[in-house]
Amino acid sequence: MTLRRKLLLAQAPLALALALLGVFSSVVTTRLGGESRLILADNYRSVLAAERMKEALERLNSAALVMLTAHAADSTNELAKNRARFESELTTQEGNITEPGEGPATASLRTAWKEYGDGVTVFEAADAGARASIYFDRLRPVFGRLNHLTEQILAINQDAMVRKVDRAEGRARVFERLVTIAVVVALGTGLLASVWLTTRMLRPLGVVAAAVRRFGGGDLKARAAVRGRDEIAAVAAEFNRMAEGLERYRASSLGELLQAQQAAQAAIDGLPDPVLLLDASGALSGVNGAAAGLLAIDPDRPPDEVYARADPAVRAVVERLRAHVLGGKGAHVPKGFEEAVRVATPDGERILLPRAAPIYNEAGAVAGAAIVLQDSTRLFRFDELKNDLVATVAHEFRTPLTSLRMALHLCTEGVVGPLTTKQADLLFAARDDCERLQTIVDELLNLSRLDSGQIDLHRRQSDPEALVGAALDVHRAAAEQAGVALAAEVPPGLPHVFADPDRLQLVFSNLLGNALRFAPKGSRIVVRARAEANMGPTVARDHRVPAVDTVRFEVRDEGPGIPREHQAGLFDKFFRVPGSPAGGSGLGLFIAKGLVQAHGGRIGVESAPGAGTTFWFTVPTAPAAS
Repeated sequence: MTLRRKLLLAQAPLALALALLGVFSSVVTTRLGGESRLILADNYRSVLAAERMKEALERLNSAALVMLTAHAADSTNELAKNRARFESELTTQEGNITEPGEGPATASLRTAWKEYGDGVTVFEAADAGARASIYFDRLRPVFGRLNHLTEQILAINQDAMVRKVDRAEGRARVFERLVTIAVVVALGTGLLASVWLTTRMLRPLGVVAAAVRRFGGGDLKARAAVRGRDEIAAVAAEFNRMAEGLERYRASSLGELLQAQQAAQAAIDGLPDPVLLLDASGALSGVNGAAAGLLAIDPDRPPDEVYARADPAVRAVVERLRAHVLGGKGAHVPKGFEEAVRVATPDGERILLPRAAPIYNEAGAVAGAAIVLQDSTRLFRFDELKNDLVATVAHEFRTPLTSLRMALHLCTEGVVGPLTTKQADLLFAARDDCERLQTIVDELLNLSRLDSGQIDLHRRQSDPEALVGAALDVHRAAAEQAGVALAAEVPPGLPHVFADPDRLQLVFSNLLGNALRFAPKGSRIVVRARAEANMGPTVARDHRVPAVDTVRFEVRDEGPGIPREHQAGLFDKFFRVPGSPAGGSGLGLFIAKGLVQAHGGRIGVESAPGAGTTFWFTVPTAPAAS
């Protein structure tokens, strides 16, 4: 039997109770209607007959009195009509005797009526002189007896009607109580039976639910013991098959999973770099030996004490990477040694570069994060040696390069004597190359200072309009030679910036030099400045500074623009856009970025092919008390 049929069967007792209640109510209603019809059949006809007989008798008496006054012609018809009417009603009464005492009264009424009828006949046949004596001696006494008997029959039936109405009301009240009791009993019995049947039929569903809860709690032996052929039994059978399959799968693959887990843990422990595994909530779920020994992270401690002995910088880096990966931003790859973490160990300081990768579950959602702190100490030392070498070589180049530049300038200016045209061409070309070499040396020195964090900023209040004017004055001659117009758009009333003017001029020099290199002849380069509201916290020399108002500087050219795919690497070291003119070292924008960030500002680019390029950077405004 299907579950639907069982549920319908469970409602059958309630439906049966309602049907029986309807039948009982119909019987009671029929009985009450029968009582009413009995009153009409038994007594109402007799009451009506008695009333009509009295009326006919009165009219007979009136007609006899009228006949006494010598109006025999009119009275004869009246007497005949009412005699027939009385006879008809008396016959009706004789056929409807239902109450005790009604039969003798009706028989007496018949006898008296026969006597009265005979008297009327004699009364009609007599002459006018004898009618008075017949009326008063014979008709008058019988009339009174007839009237009394009719009243008696009327009273008997009226009293019977009253008694029957009272009895019907009493029975109606009894029937009302019986119907009420029957309704309560029927509904209660039907409801209880339906609830009992429904509970009994749905009991297997509870068995299946309990088995599912046990199985979900880890009891793989849990089974749903349900018999039958309905849907619940089918679900139980499918659940049992699924549970058996999972139990067999776990029994067969548990050893393999444990072996794979041990192999993975051995591989992680074999890594010399610290490795941390985090779950979806960010809690530490595992570490390797290097993390426990090098970082002093103890996974056996309570969750709030895991990093108790670790360096605060390590904990800050782990929290940053956790937020990055679990926030759905994907893997994290360090962009340079500026993200490195310095950890003091008994063997000396270690430089660790943080990396992180998400761990996905079967549904493709991020279920955790794997963090690796790559030991880059040797690479960092090599980078330091390289920077020191570059700085030393660049510094050593400056003295002979300065002498060479001075000698070339003296020669080209004719101080040591006149030059031929060919000699002048060679010396001017050598002077340009020497200037380019000087620029490269200066950039290498600035690069080494940026990498070592040794840039000294001599900050003071500076007028943005004066900074823009000074930058344009330096490049005005080169712009005229290239056929490019320079313009400044600085609104009055800008707040002063708190910056090192010399370092900002180097930023302007790099940006304007790039603009002049790519701006077509006859075009225009515009340098703008405008105030910006609170832009949030920034970073200066690896320290976060509070949010301040800034002034935004822009250098806009009308050149060919920069493709979007190349814009991300513009501020990287030694990056050059493919197809750009020769002559640059690829360090200018990298140095400009470092100088702007050292001031606590930001730098960026806005460009599209064929629509020109706008390089912009921000500098904090001067504090009110400075």
